[in-house]
Amino acid sequence: MLRNGTFTAVQRVTIIGGGPAGMIAAERLSDHFEVHLYEQGRTLGRKFLVAGDGGLNITTKAGGEALREWYAPAAWMDPMLDAFGPSELRAWLQGLGIPTFIGSSGRVFPERGIKPAQVLKAITMRLQNKGVHIHPEHRFVGFDRAVRPLMDHNGTSLEVRSEHTLFALGGASWSRTGSTGEWRTHFEGIGVRTVPFRASNCGVVVDLPETIRPHIGKPLKNIAITAGGRTVRGEATITEHGLEGNAIYPLIPEVRAQLDANVIAELIIDLKPDSSLGMLEQRLSGAAWKERMAALRMDRSTVALFKAFTPVQRYLDGRSLAQDVKQLHVPVTGLRPIEEAISTVGGIALDEVDDDLSLKGHPHLFVAGEMLDWDAPTGGFLLQGAFTTGRWAAEAIAQRAKNGQPKR
Repeated sequence: MLRNGTFTAVQRVTIIGGGPAGMIAAERLSDHFEVHLYEQGRTLGRKFLVAGDGGLNITTKAGGEALREWYAPAAWMDPMLDAFGPSELRAWLQGLGIPTFIGSSGRVFPERGIKPAQVLKAITMRLQNKGVHIHPEHRFVGFDRAVRPLMDHNGTSLEVRSEHTLFALGGASWSRTGSTGEWRTHFEGIGVRTVPFRASNCGVVVDLPETIRPHIGKPLKNIAITAGGRTVRGEATITEHGLEGNAIYPLIPEVRAQLDANVIAELIIDLKPDSSLGMLEQRLSGAAWKERMAALRMDRSTVALFKAFTPVQRYLDGRSLAQDVKQLHVPVTGLRPIEEAISTVGGIALDEVDDDLSLKGHPHLFVAGEMLDWDAPTGGFLLQGAFTTGRWAAEAIAQRAKNGQPKR
């Protein structure tokens, strides 16, 4: 209970889910509460470690509208990002002894030499030093009649009681890390509407001709891809099933919308984004066919993709070569499955939660992270969103306790 804006007794907070959202919430709330953090795995942050394979892109240098525009639905996360954005996350990490730097692409990483496991260890040690009670191998299995969470620990069912409960159970991608989305049925059982999970930050399915298959696994560097009015520069990789990579992932919402609308879904690829159409036409003017292709300076994989999706007669004619290089139309037939996706959309419908991320039908329960139906691309935006929502929910719990509001 709180009187005159100060804590007069220690309240207990339960946090279920040991990913980024759950960990940052536990760290924040441990200043004033007895915090119990439950994780179904043997250790915290398993998916966090997987996300760090190849380099832990933990946030981005973007701010303001350049940051907010990458989150869907539009404007939903704006106040949360304004309160705890990339600058605040970097400061928080610095306080843990994890300095960060901005890469050439605007992505933010831990300083060189600091591995993802070291970042996770620093967070875990902070939680332990602040007295957070960490309970590994505790799996959420539903609610009791009083809508209190039930946990399973080595076959034993446990009822968890606390003044406040925060769920940060994640989405449904990378099930090997424990992120299965099975919790949806438990929330539906207490009247909370959920949205089926779908793949995001994943590869796209493209019908590739045999001529391009020798190039599977090879990158298409320095390209720009457009879908649904959004253009992204970066790289893509030719895969057995189509294309994937950092120039593909941010476009998945647009591709998904096209597929849902039963219209022709396609990517429009600019193979030479640093050269204008006029510059290419001038470069190719008057040159013989072989000289014109050489003048484009495209590697074999890029040429193979270009030939695969340019009509034969148009390719042989060559008069529209520059235009075709700037606008290569690649049809998309689908998205790769959830199991291969980096993240998912779906989960708890946003109209089920209040502005403080508590459930409207069960105000004593809060939710954060990927279990909510929001979307963001990789490149630091996805992880930032998870940390941001966890911090926002934690602040809401602290404020509610300070105001002495009832749990229900």
